[in-house]
Amino acid sequence: MSNATPAATAGIDARTRVRSWLADFESALAARDVARAAAMFAPDSYWRDLVAFTWNIKTVEGRDGVAGMLAACLDGTDPSGFTITEEPVEADGVVEAWLAFETATGRGMGHLRLTDEGAWTLLTSLRELKGHEEPMRERRPKGVRHGVVRGRTSWGQERALERARLGVEEQPYVVVIGGGQGGIALGARLRQLGVPALVLERNDRPGDSWRKRYKSLCLHDPVWYDHLPYLPFPENWPVFAPKDKIADWLEMYVRVMEVPYWTRANVTSASWDDDTEQWRVHVDRNGEPIVLTPRHLVFATGMSGKPNVPSFPGMDVFEGEQHHSSQHPGPDAYAGKRAVVIGSNNSAHDICAALWEHGADVTMVQRSSTHIVRSDSLMEIGLGALYSEEAVRNGMTTDKADMVFASQPYRIMHRFQIPLYEKIRERDADFYDRLEKAGFAHDWGDDGSGLFMKYLRRGSGYYIDVGASDLVINGDVKLARGQVSHLTRDAVVLEDGTELPADLVVYATGYGSMNGWVADLVGQETADKVGKCWGLGSGTTKDPGPWEGEQRNMWKPTRQEGLWFHGGNLHQSRHYSLYLALQLKARYEGIPTPVYGLQEVHHLS
Repeated sequence: MSNATPAATAGIDARTRVRSWLADFESALAARDVARAAAMFAPDSYWRDLVAFTWNIKTVEGRDGVAGMLAACLDGTDPSGFTITEEPVEADGVVEAWLAFETATGRGMGHLRLTDEGAWTLLTSLRELKGHEEPMRERRPKGVRHGVVRGRTSWGQERALERARLGVEEQPYVVVIGGGQGGIALGARLRQLGVPALVLERNDRPGDSWRKRYKSLCLHDPVWYDHLPYLPFPENWPVFAPKDKIADWLEMYVRVMEVPYWTRANVTSASWDDDTEQWRVHVDRNGEPIVLTPRHLVFATGMSGKPNVPSFPGMDVFEGEQHHSSQHPGPDAYAGKRAVVIGSNNSAHDICAALWEHGADVTMVQRSSTHIVRSDSLMEIGLGALYSEEAVRNGMTTDKADMVFASQPYRIMHRFQIPLYEKIRERDADFYDRLEKAGFAHDWGDDGSGLFMKYLRRGSGYYIDVGASDLVINGDVKLARGQVSHLTRDAVVLEDGTELPADLVVYATGYGSMNGWVADLVGQETADKVGKCWGLGSGTTKDPGPWEGEQRNMWKPTRQEGLWFHGGNLHQSRHYSLYLALQLKARYEGIPTPVYGLQEVHHLS
């Protein structure tokens, strides 16, 4: 959640500086003069590439980093045609410009921040492959063959035949495990690019991963942040969509976007064959065993897909009901019951509030500090300039907002975030004072950078307050702090001896790394080979170093050939599905894809 880049009056000087820099940069690249091109960057600089140069998602730092990347990638990339796409702006000594460019294989879009020392940040992103453009606008299909055709088949008949053949007579090039929003977004991208792909969902219907969650669940991010590719939400869509509305939208989206999609398809195992360079994916499809043999396998099982279920002594003797938050059915059956919710992040707050609303006696167990930001403040200060109705009125498109996000290298993103959370801290000082007086342990992240950096670094440790905090402040939801020692027949016992009587225990204890699904389905050896998913290596809490510069293993090649990970929130699923789809499309078409900077594995889980 970031503010927009600084606005300023465009001037001739800014435009001239950018055009001059681009001309010199392109000249150096054309001459293959790596040293000259690298010298055009500031000593403290960052080049973030999304597939265009590196066939990877990679950030290099400083002139040495730029030189190393160009030395490896320049000949194959052969970049040219760097142009400004809109008037540059200048503020606080930084000139910013949006760019277009071409490579040997595709067309790209970029963003430049230029200072007196040279380029401070450069973003380059591949947007389409030459000769393999998506069939959109002037390239859209006719949808019908005019004239008289004997034995003509209808659109519906062709789709039915395609569905019957895929996975049986014709093997998909890509199999996507997981049919939530991430798998659906990627499936739509691959469909538009003409890559034979199949999305596998173990539930009965698309959207069930939302539909089957507790009934009070809704999106905490606003509608402008949550559009899917190609098909934005209508203008009367609620700002915060209830989970059943999202579920119905996903079901509709699968049908309208013609995403090849199997329901009741449970993957039981998968293995890679070095000789055939294919996967063997064993699927139980509605009771029928099927083996698929794709070239690529994508785990889109969700960043919040592998539940962390704790193992406390006494769980086997507890006589009440207990379950992970992902299995929580909702509050209806617990009126008058004593509920203990272990955890203090988003799910814990949501579940506590819903249980209290339905007459349960609720206690929240806070084991470590949590960052809380009020929804209104987050929407206005954290997101408003990019994802809001005001932003739309000011000409901000979803795609441009996504690119503004992407243009901020992770190494320095906290610098953009800290001032926003300082404003929030000041605006909501009374709220935080009351929260502290209630005994709630609150933090702003290790460096004061707030919610979004916590999300990127560890994927946990925060709550967007939509009302539950007042229940904690007022004592309606009781607060207990400390680690769990054990469970008894009818209570949760903390390490300090505090007993919390319970008829229900909900473990809102978060989720594990996505490579845990690889361990389950492929094997621990492969899971360890690719390593941990998510996190930046920031050295902050729950994000151990060394610094990696990008999200571990997400949307890019891994150490296991043909194995990919896709996920994140709706914004990330939308934006990064493009780059993953382009990487898969290039491989499908036989386009050389030499990967620069393949990620090292420093952590296994």
